[in-house]
Amino acid sequence: MYKIKSLDDLKQIRGEVQSKNSLKRNGENTEQVVQIKVGMATCGIASGAKEIMKFLLEECEHQAIDAQIKQTGCLGYCYAEPMVEVQLTDAEPIVFGYVDKKRASEIIEKYIMQGEQIGGEISISFKTIND
Repeated sequence: MYKIKSLDDLKQIRGEVQSKNSLKRNGENTEQVVQIKVGMATCGIASGAKEIMKFLLEECEHQAIDAQIKQTGCLGYCYAEPMVEVQLTDAEPIVFGYVDKKRASEIIEKYIMQGEQIGGEISISFKTIND
């Protein structure tokens, strides 16, 4: 946790957070980047979705993946939380369930970067998660 002792400390922390959140863009050219949505309803958070969100933000930044990563509400499949929806450019969205850090890493490495089908998708009855 940061210890803020001055206005300069606060400005420095703000800059760091804004730079880390640069992957969380809002609305510009979203069809040209990978879309990642993390289910952050109460059940998702209780199952570890905050840690998965943080991991995805850090790992996509580390791998230089051009992605829009954001949180969304309930996905309706509480039994499979934490859940992540990934939509590659020009592809239908896929929802992955039971996502831990190892699974999130596999989603990034194999599905997003290499385009491989990796299994573990949740059969969904909707086209995409509404924000």
